[in-house]
Amino acid sequence: MKLTAIRHASFMLEAGGKVVHVDPWSQGDYAGLPRADVLLITDAHGDHFDMKAIELVRRPDTIVIAPPVVAEKLAGARVLRNGESTEAAGFQVEAIPMYNLKRGPAEGQVFHVKGRGNGYVLTWGGFRLYIAGDTEATPEMRALKNIDAALICMNLPYTMPPEEAAEGVKAFRPKVAIPYHYRGADLAVFEKALAGSGVTVKILDWYH
Repeated sequence: MKLTAIRHASFMLEAGGKVVHVDPWSQGDYAGLPRADVLLITDAHGDHFDMKAIELVRRPDTIVIAPPVVAEKLAGARVLRNGESTEAAGFQVEAIPMYNLKRGPAEGQVFHVKGRGNGYVLTWGGFRLYIAGDTEATPEMRALKNIDAALICMNLPYTMPPEEAAEGVKAFRPKVAIPYHYRGADLAVFEKALAGSGVTVKILDWYH
């Protein structure tokens, strides 16, 4: 499985001649990139659900998978709720809850409520990739099993700091952890916290 970092939370996966785009965003450069066989949307926020960018990567036959809050605004999307799974173009796609435990715009509120958005576990040929979406280190993240690679968000105030992200990763121990959606975060803190844990940290440039 080949991963191409595009921008912030946006990236492309290629496996077996198939192309998956995740959270395409207009701030990314899509020139020359192939269109999607499968398109995954995690949340309704503008840096994840961007109709202009969706049109850049979508074909008439693209399978679009999204949580209900997005699917109701995106004609033809296949609804996937937290805990549900589906098959698309040879990929197994499982929706994982993504939400804030404590961080929000005001006392008693959170930026991402449980059940609204989806993280995903994408499986191809036995390789399991976790896409965190906008989340803190939830019990559902910590309980993941047999993850080969994990894309982990870490930007405040909306998700979590690198220290907390590393604690979440230590709980489910993917083989490789890849920071994404990290604008402004100190990735050295994340790397240091996972040193000696057996988890390999891979840094990609999402803000070039």
